[in-house]
Amino acid sequence: MLNTPTPSVMSLSVVIPAFNERGNIGPLVHEVVRHLRGRVAFDVICVDDHSDDDTRDVLAALKAEVPELRVLVHQQRSGQSAAVRTGAKQALSPWIATLDGDGQNDPADILKLLAARDAGDPQTKLFAGWRVERKDTASKRWASRWANRIRQRLLHDDTPDTGCGIKLFERAAFLELPYFDHMHRYLPALMQRAGWKTVSVPVSHRPRGTGQSKYTNLGRALVGIRDLMGVSWLIQRSHVTPISELNVGRKP
Repeated sequence: MLNTPTPSVMSLSVVIPAFNERGNIGPLVHEVVRHLRGRVAFDVICVDDHSDDDTRDVLAALKAEVPELRVLVHQQRSGQSAAVRTGAKQALSPWIATLDGDGQNDPADILKLLAARDAGDPQTKLFAGWRVERKDTASKRWASRWANRIRQRLLHDDTPDTGCGIKLFERAAFLELPYFDHMHRYLPALMQRAGWKTVSVPVSHRPRGTGQSKYTNLGRALVGIRDLMGVSWLIQRSHVTPISELNVGRKP
């Protein structure tokens, strides 16, 4: 049973999906707190995607040290998109920031995304991190570069890096998007399909601290082709309908 806290004046929830990240999750959460505490009203929601190491125990111990931390646990492994959605659905804040649990995203960049939001167009509902200097292997960078080119050619989402884990988005707009596995890689296109604007913000990128990547280039490519075709179909078969409310004054 979920222990949902009473609504407060929180303005930001930081959602971190984690699967087998026992060595990375603790330092990452402490970094988030160090950068945000005193600057914005926030909480941190870590979603353990049914890890088979002791990530859950690490998070349980961390709760005693970090009062802003909430821990949600999937009872079966469901994937990163499901974990992000779980965190967003349980969040109390109107805006959500996401970070990968492997520590490769720098929590300091959350403040950069917030600054871009505050200076931007109210119609922009997604601020996506753009890793301008990636710290991945050469093969992973090559695969990502080609995937981005193919995606942009089909979706025209004007986004140089959809795979970056650090993002800032409006909770209500996100929860209205169609949900499917791996949807987190297509958020710019899905937000634009819904009629909202998106912005890419340059952010830093770091080598993984411990553990290993949960994806392979081949596995990501095989899943990505099917998802890309599906998102392309969604965009072609949808449109945004402008609406207005008719106000008729009462007769005396």
